[in-house]
Amino acid sequence: SAVVCRVTVQTVGPTGVEMEALTAVQVGLLTIYDMCKAADRGMVMTDVGLLEKVGGKSGHWVRQP
Repeated sequence: SAVVCRVTVQTVGPTGVEMEALTAVQVGLLTIYDMCKAADRGMVMTDVGLLEKVGGKSGHWVRQP
């Protein structure tokens, strides 16, 4: 069994929001862990990372598989 948690963020500010997006994903996964820990305390959170970024100095970036 698996859970996929994906967050989309957008800003009009001059700096990116990657850290906020990663934090939102982790909080979502921790919430699911908290709700399910009675059934399985061996759950793990893996493969959390940035998938795509548009704008800013780096332009358009997409994570390679």
